[in-house]
Amino acid sequence: MSIERAVSAFAGVMILISVLLTQLVSPHWWWLTAFIGFNLLQSSFTGFCPAAMVMRKLGVGRNAGGESCPR
Repeated sequence: MSIERAVSAFAGVMILISVLLTQLVSPHWWWLTAFIGFNLLQSSFTGFCPAAMVMRKLGVGRNAGGESCPR
């Protein structure tokens, strides 16, 4: 999985979790949704994405070329 797809998947999961928490726990969880949206927007302009940096350190995206095993 590429870094871009991993970040999109992570953002989507986090948004769904925040919407669920908003409905079940407190309406204040909308702030998490707003933070995720703001972070996606600023990363599209600046190219700085903390989630991508963490995922790279965890090894996500190393096999994005279609290889089944790292060499």
